[in-house]
Amino acid sequence: MSASTTASTTETNASMDRRIAGLAALAVAIHVFESALPSPIPGLKPGLANVITLIVLFRYGWAAAGWVTLLRVVGGSLLLGTFLTPTFLLSAGGAILSLAALGLAGMLIRVGLGPVGAGAAAALGHLLGQLVVAWLLFIPHPGLWQLAPFLLAAALPLGIITGLVAAASLNHLRRLESIQT
Repeated sequence: MSASTTASTTETNASMDRRIAGLAALAVAIHVFESALPSPIPGLKPGLANVITLIVLFRYGWAAAGWVTLLRVVGGSLLLGTFLTPTFLLSAGGAILSLAALGLAGMLIRVGLGPVGAGAAAALGHLLGQLVVAWLLFIPHPGLWQLAPFLLAAALPLGIITGLVAAASLNHLRRLESIQT
């Protein structure tokens, strides 16, 4: 490998790192904003920060989306003062299962799954992750699972909305790029 190839690879990696950091900062800002919104069901939020995760997934791949999600969960919890609290553990558990769902969805993206389907899968995965963490660490009672159908029914339309916003954002970004070229 030549010195110029190594330099361009390093520059490309640094550029991608900056891009991920910027997108993660945007996701953290949305996460913090969203935490101030009132919720009719405790713990149920629209998941607007996941719009950024979906955009990253469709533009840069699953690994980049994983980094943005990890940075959002940790950064958001540090800013909100919830790091290593039950709220953080629930958020982290939800993020892990959401990323697993996006990993499976990533296989289907090649056959036509779009941001709306991925958003729905991520929302359902996030909620299931939160329920698993709640059951394992805080409420090991079978009654907790009786809430699952209602919470999943609420999470599904929120995931679809997140996917629709991500799809519109991706289309807008494509139009901007086509204008610039």
